Amino acid sequence: MDPPLCVADFERHAGAVLAKNAWDYYSSGANQQQTLKDNVDAFKSYRIRPRMLRDVSHVDTALKVLGEEVAFPICVAPTALQCMAHPDGEKATARACAKVKTCMTLSSWSTTSLEDVASSSGSGLRWFQLYVYRDKELTRRLVTRAQSAGYKAIVVTVDTPILGRRLADARNRFTLPPHLSLANFKQTETAAKLVTGRQESGLFQYTASLIDPSLTWESVRWVQSLTSLPIVIKGILTAEDALEAVKCGVQGIIVSNHGARQLDGVLPTVSPSCNRAVTALLQLCCCGW
Repeated sequence: MDPPLCVADFERHAGAVLAKNAWDYYSSGANQQQTLKDNVDAFKSYRIRPRMLRDVSHVDTALKVLGEEVAFPICVAPTALQCMAHPDGEKATARACAKVKTCMTLSSWSTTSLEDVASSSGSGLRWFQLYVYRDKELTRRLVTRAQSAGYKAIVVTVDTPILGRRLADARNRFTLPPHLSLANFKQTETAAKLVTGRQESGLFQYTASLIDPSLTWESVRWVQSLTSLPIVIKGILTAEDALEAVKCGVQGIIVSNHGARQLDGVLPTVSPSCNRAVTALLQLCCCGW
């Protein structure tokens, strides 16, 4: 196989070398995957309008995200269970982000502890993605640990009251390989392991039993009370919810449909409605497909 040169090459390579359980988990969307297709098509529909004779001998793409400088306007979204793809998993991603001077957001469901990821990437910019558990003390400890480990923001995922119906994972009865666990929960055995079922993925059952489905804007205010770090809301898709986030006093939102892995049939992430509504009011990021 030729060395990969672009994202599509890496995708084909991954499909050839990863175990089916892992590849299907990483690559699939929810239900009939209409939103997954729409995400790709929406990005492809954009066209570049180049301006000429602009002196590009010195190009600077750096900008500030919540007061921290990144080298270019592309950051790495939270992606769970990365050690299924490579033993270095999240640590390798964090090192790469630090090397190119951009931000990595670490998933709550990392297969490497948030402390180990922090120590592996030195002064690299890191945010921590938070699922709010039914166990509020467990949730509080995650926030406290992230702040102590030098993460610069808490990213609260709000689009997962239950896990999206991912048919490939259900057919595979997805679970982690036995040598891996949800490493941020090693002190809490129930929260560290996925148990597969007869007709569902282990992650679906995990979410149904442990993640709080009763979240409201008051839950966001509760997270705000736990930390002095900026709070970013991930999973917003409408102007109405974006304006609610502004009222709640969060510092940023991530326009996201969870990589098309939650509710099939929702808007693509580059839909402009919420983008126009709040761009002047807070930090806004758009999640790719």
